[in-house]
Amino acid sequence: MVSTADTLVLLAAGGVAGVVGTAGGITSLVSYPALLWVGIAAAPANVANIVALVTYLPGSALASRPELRGKGPWLWRWALLTAVCGGAGAVLLLLTPSKSFAVVVPFLVAAGSLVMLAQPLLTSWKESRPRRGERLLLPCGLVPVSVYSGYFGAGSGVMTLALLMLTVERDVVSANALKNVLVGVASAVSAVILVLFTPVDWSAVVPLGIGTLAGSSVGPLVARRVRGDILRWAVGLVGLGLAIRLWIGPA
Repeated sequence: MVSTADTLVLLAAGGVAGVVGTAGGITSLVSYPALLWVGIAAAPANVANIVALVTYLPGSALASRPELRGKGPWLWRWALLTAVCGGAGAVLLLLTPSKSFAVVVPFLVAAGSLVMLAQPLLTSWKESRPRRGERLLLPCGLVPVSVYSGYFGAGSGVMTLALLMLTVERDVVSANALKNVLVGVASAVSAVILVLFTPVDWSAVVPLGIGTLAGSSVGPLVARRVRGDILRWAVGLVGLGLAIRLWIGPA
């Protein structure tokens, strides 16, 4: 059980996480360390984080209706793939020993942060390459990223956004709206599996989820107004700092 003060911390962290994540950043780089801050261990914190961030999907989808208009058939097609892979990630998490999870977390956070920082270079590299086999890039990229999203997820939104901008939509706001739905579906399926098969700290999930719902309703509006490079560098550098902190002394 978390205290009243910790509940307020998680409520605020959820709001910030929702804004950052749905605007193109890394949701878990705010919400996950907040769970560690209030005294929840690494593995239970990850479970609580995945379950709480289910509220990310409805908030962001409603706020991104202009960008999602006419994308229904495309989303149904690829959301099914991300749902299956997100479920696979949850199963992998259930089979991973807690100590092993705590060891690997810093590297997962660092990987997501580096992908975010390198996104423009990846786009330039892709545009300079021959277009042969490009149609396979989206499914081949979505599978591992969605499995990862169901397993831990910090950086999966950035990875998905980069993938969509490389393959589907060059406009960052439109690509971000599609990303929010795909990552949200993968996380939702993962959350259902975790709720059914492992203990969940609901005293942490509820305030974090409420905050995330509120923040995710604002995030797409921010994405339309804030320079993407500023947000990308800020969240990427914060992510690397968090990875170093966890590597020095995992919680």
